[in-house]
Amino acid sequence: MKFTDKFKYTLLKVIDLSGMTFLSPVIRLCYGEEPKVQLQKIGQWILVPIAGVLAFLFLWHVTSGSIKTKSGTLPNPEQTWRGYKAINAHAERENLKMEAYDIVGEEREEMLADARLQLSLVAPRVVSTNAEVTRAKEAIEIETKALIEPLDTEYKEKKSEFKATALERKEFLILAAESLPLGNVEAYEKFLAEVKAAESHNEADKDELSLLKKEIDKIREIKSPDVADALNEQTLAAEEQQFLMKQIELLSDRNRAIQVEAATGKILDYKKDFLSLTGKDAYAKARTIAREQSRLSKMGDSSYAKPATIWYQVKRSVFCVFTGFLIGTAIAVPVGIFCGLNSTFMAAMTPFIAIFKPVSPIVWLPIALIVVSGLIPDPDNNPFIEFLWDLPFIGVYKINPAFIASAVTVALCSLWATLANTALGVASIDKDYINVARVLKLGFFARLFKIVIPSALPLIFAGLRISLGVGWMVLIAAELLSSSEGIGKFVWDQFNNGASDSLAKMMVVVFLVGIIGLILDRIMIVFQRLVTFEGTVSV
Repeated sequence: MKFTDKFKYTLLKVIDLSGMTFLSPVIRLCYGEEPKVQLQKIGQWILVPIAGVLAFLFLWHVTSGSIKTKSGTLPNPEQTWRGYKAINAHAERENLKMEAYDIVGEEREEMLADARLQLSLVAPRVVSTNAEVTRAKEAIEIETKALIEPLDTEYKEKKSEFKATALERKEFLILAAESLPLGNVEAYEKFLAEVKAAESHNEADKDELSLLKKEIDKIREIKSPDVADALNEQTLAAEEQQFLMKQIELLSDRNRAIQVEAATGKILDYKKDFLSLTGKDAYAKARTIAREQSRLSKMGDSSYAKPATIWYQVKRSVFCVFTGFLIGTAIAVPVGIFCGLNSTFMAAMTPFIAIFKPVSPIVWLPIALIVVSGLIPDPDNNPFIEFLWDLPFIGVYKINPAFIASAVTVALCSLWATLANTALGVASIDKDYINVARVLKLGFFARLFKIVIPSALPLIFAGLRISLGVGWMVLIAAELLSSSEGIGKFVWDQFNNGASDSLAKMMVVVFLVGIIGLILDRIMIVFQRLVTFEGTVSV
């Protein structure tokens, strides 16, 4: 076999294994294999989806302006992209701040000079964006006033007119009431009808005024795109200025090396003074030196208090979902195997599966939080939590009760697909395999690990793939409700933030969650295909 053919089949095998079979026609076309057929498949599986995505983006751009919200209009693709850049810029700036806190020597001096230069360049931009916001607000205020003024005049005139008319009706009815013949039922009924008619007129007048008022309020609530764009530019300039000022601070007075140097010099001065003191003064100075040395020791081991950035939250969410997924798998696979092996055990488990499978994560999460908080009442002094924080790679994610509760919620909501598929896979094993095992007199565990589990692996992994997808969907809601650091908490923070670009950032998270979910699904497809005998797994 030629090298080119061997390379071709290797590529096709990798593509098939990864589940990205839409790329196969491209490879085959490059090798001249049935060009007409391959072009047709490329059009069907690549060009048509691309056209669909472009059509979606076009419709999104066209319709976003007409969808009004309390925060303005729905962000269009361009505004959403700006939201992504803002999120990413925040993450990069926090990394630079952390670097500024730790950097020493000439590199620190160079970074400090560069930061000061950038700050001098951004200052005029801040001034110009502030002026542009003022101009845009004044322009929209004039425009709004022009729209509201005739309506407001009409509202005041009608209000005065209706008030006078209502007063006339009231005076007329009071006069009519004074001349009512006592005991005349017909006269009293007629008077009551006139009162009802007057009240009906009053209510109609109030409704008309209310409609005018709502129309005026609706005009006032209109969000100007020009003001929104100006505010966005103002925010970007102000954030950059604030970042540069903070970076300069961390490169100078707040830099760890400089603080350590200053504290060391202060201690040396204290020691010089200490040698010339006696009695109470010597004791007081000794205490001061001890405190400063303790502070210096902590300062040397200190690190920049970096807030959670979007990429940290993404990694923490992925870690949390895999933690919950592994917990669920550890429960579902053994139980599923026993269900598949023993119909009586399956019958006993069926009521529990039927009852607990439909339970929402919103129900499981508070229960998990209460249980975990009861088991770990003081996380800061809990040996297990301290052990987890000291572990390499894992410690950086600061596992706490909220994280554990979220992972448990993921496990409780996602294990059912794996359990059902495992039971089905074990129950569907060819009886000839079991008979051969009996002939060979294999023990229970030998049969389990050499026949039962290998035969059921394709269906087990199909269940695991579904469980991971369910777990990823559940996790976002769990993090949002538990305030556990992650993508869910990021969405909740943006919802409560109320900034002009908060909605755009939430739209970014929609795509981010979808892309990560797609990647997780692709990973599970690879594992599923590795254990599938026929190699034909539905994507």
